Amino acid sequence: MLTHIKSAHPAVCRQWFEEIEPVGIAGGILRLRAHSGIHRDYLQRSCLDPFNDAARTVSQRLISVQFLGPDERVEPRRTAATRDPDTGTDLSVTVRSDAARALLDGAAPAGTPAPLMPVGTHDPLGIAPRDTTSGSYPYSLVLNPDYVFENFVVGPGSRLAHAAALAVAANPGRAYNPYFVHGDVGLGKTHLLQAICLHIKQRDDAIRIFYTSCEGFMTQFMEAVQAGEMTAFRHIFRDVDVLAIDDVHFLAKRDRTQEEFFHTFNSLYQSHKQIILSSDAPPEDIPDLEDRLVSRFKWGLVASVAPPCYETRVAILKQKARLRGFEIPDDVACHIAGKIDTNIRELEGAVVKLQVLSHLEKRAVDMPLALVALGDSTSRAERTVQIQTIIDAVTDFFGVKVSDLQSKRRQRSIALPRQVCMFLARRHTRYSLEEIGGFFGGRDHTTVMHAVKTVETRLESDAEFARSVVAIEHPLKVTGG
Repeated sequence: MLTHIKSAHPAVCRQWFEEIEPVGIAGGILRLRAHSGIHRDYLQRSCLDPFNDAARTVSQRLISVQFLGPDERVEPRRTAATRDPDTGTDLSVTVRSDAARALLDGAAPAGTPAPLMPVGTHDPLGIAPRDTTSGSYPYSLVLNPDYVFENFVVGPGSRLAHAAALAVAANPGRAYNPYFVHGDVGLGKTHLLQAICLHIKQRDDAIRIFYTSCEGFMTQFMEAVQAGEMTAFRHIFRDVDVLAIDDVHFLAKRDRTQEEFFHTFNSLYQSHKQIILSSDAPPEDIPDLEDRLVSRFKWGLVASVAPPCYETRVAILKQKARLRGFEIPDDVACHIAGKIDTNIRELEGAVVKLQVLSHLEKRAVDMPLALVALGDSTSRAERTVQIQTIIDAVTDFFGVKVSDLQSKRRQRSIALPRQVCMFLARRHTRYSLEEIGGFFGGRDHTTVMHAVKTVETRLESDAEFARSVVAIEHPLKVTGG
């Protein structure tokens, strides 16, 4: 099964799948035990279809998968039908757990005495399927076991937010309340929110945590108003120990919802219950947010997360790959980190593409595979222009020396050719931002990014400059292939 999932559903694979324990097969149900309730809930919500597909493909039977938590016990029913007729040995658990192990690892062993039965037959293990989704809260979001603090790569732009999140997780309701983290899309806000919830839950499973989106809060509020069930709504959101809400900026322009959230906030805060919020903007910059909410959001600690630097992006890529059970070579990680400098979700998307392509083509992750994953063709890689060719073309056109481009001089007559070189190197070579900067006096990746953006902006507004760049670029294309 696990081999099939890695091959057919590589995007859902996680390294910790190897820790799943097979319990047994009965009543057409394969039961698998996760090592925590968090992992069970995640598997049930996010991985059930791939596991069902794998179980049916490997066994060639119509069976379903059910995930159990570590404390859900399986008590066999002792009947004559489950005993070996020669020895009297009880086979109800041992045979079926062996078959379950074989099925999880590979395929059902030959000669196993009918461990798989059609769906709907009796249940000799004595457990009927049940819903194992997390908690009893409607519109709650599933906690991802990957989003623990240990897997959060801390960079210069996220140190404060990470340190504050650790403090909140260690002392909920007392350290920073509320904890408000803001930043652009895909920079790790959700990871920090979930890391706090996971840490608190691991320390004390009895703590009531409600993690939801702002949209979930608003939807449930509107449904409660229409159904006249505001008492039940308030019970759900106010009788918890930790309330975590993602994307709270969607409260903008929602007057009635803001009113209800204001009272919910006050009730939790006065009871020393932890409030955790994320937004794409700091409280004061959320449009049409009531002043009293802005004020309360700033009572605790407001922290921002900034885009990760080049070195942090490399570390994030390697960490994301390890969580999925494979390694990214250093040159590939550096190349992708140089190409993708926007947000972490795009970096993770590149990791998923690499994993999928690696399985499809049955080859190790390497630079040619990375070029394909990022949308570059192999033929383009073969036609890559040498950076020295670009430097020669630019110095000839502008009449400057190579030593000038590599110097610290910032005169316009030198800075512009240098920026054009960096722009063309970015466009026509496989070098990362960091590597391109190394050709021009050891400049860092941010300088190269600025140069590329400057040239791109001027190309749009200066027709004469655009013609000059085209004149420099044309022989490069001819030479390159």
